[in-house]
Amino acid sequence: MSKKKKHEEHEEHVDESWLIPYADLLTLLLALFIILFASSQLDSKKYNSIMRSLNNAFTGGEAPFAVSNLIPIDDAASSTKNDNKNQNPPTKEQSHTDSQLAAKLQKEEKDLEELKKSMDAFIKENQLNEQLTTKLDNEKLTITISDRALFDSGSATMKQDSQKLAVSIAGMLASYPGYQVEVGGHTDNIPIHRADFETNWDLSAKRSVNFMKILLNNGKIDPSSYSSVGYGEYRPIASNDTTEGRAKNRRVEVSILRNIKATDEIAK
Repeated sequence: MSKKKKHEEHEEHVDESWLIPYADLLTLLLALFIILFASSQLDSKKYNSIMRSLNNAFTGGEAPFAVSNLIPIDDAASSTKNDNKNQNPPTKEQSHTDSQLAAKLQKEEKDLEELKKSMDAFIKENQLNEQLTTKLDNEKLTITISDRALFDSGSATMKQDSQKLAVSIAGMLASYPGYQVEVGGHTDNIPIHRADFETNWDLSAKRSVNFMKILLNNGKIDPSSYSSVGYGEYRPIASNDTTEGRAKNRRVEVSILRNIKATDEIAK
C-alpha cells in the first residue's frame, strides 16, 4: 500500500499590512487635535513646546511647519480690543460723561494752579518764604505754615499777626469753593509738660481747630467743607534728631483736596 503523505495544514494569515498606514493616520490625527487645542488657548509657549516635541518625534529635528502662523497674544488681544471698539462704539451718553469728566479735571487743575500762584505771590510779597510753602501734587494742594508763624512755644493760642495771615489765606480759599479742606496740626517728638495739654496729640489738635476757626470767620466759606485733625508727632517731614528738623515738623498744614484725582482714568 502506498503510504499516504500527510499534508500539514497551514493556518491562514490575515493580511495586516493596512495597520501601518492606519496607525500613522491615528498618530497624525492626534497630533492635529493637540495642535488645535493648543491654538485655541492662545498660549504661545505651550504651542511652541508642543510643536518642537512633535517635530523631534516625527522628523528628528525642526521642520518647516514648526513656524507658527498664530497671531501673538498681545497682538491678538489688541486686535480683539480694536474689533470690540469698532463693533461697540461709545454711546452719546458715555461720550458726554467722558467730556464732562475731562472738563472738570481741566477746571480743577486750573483752579489749584491759580490758587498756588496766588499763595506764592502772597508769600513773596510778605517775605514769608521761611514760614510758608506750597506744594501741588496728584492728591491735593498743601499750604504748610511753620508753627513759629502762628503760635508761641507750647501754646495753641494764635498770635495777633498770625490771625491776619489766616484771614488772608481764607480770602484766597473763598475764591475757589467746592473743595474739601483739611487743617492738620503737627508737632515734634519732644513730650509736652503742660497742665492744659497732656500730650502732643492734644496740642496739635487744638492748634488745628483754632486755625480753622479763623478761616471759617470768612462768611464766604462753607463750614461743611472744612475739617481739622491733630496728628501729633506721627507724621514728621524731617528728622527729629536735630533742632532744624524738629522746627520743620512743628507746623500747620492746610490741604485743599482734589475732587478728581489726576490718576483717575478717563474712558477712551
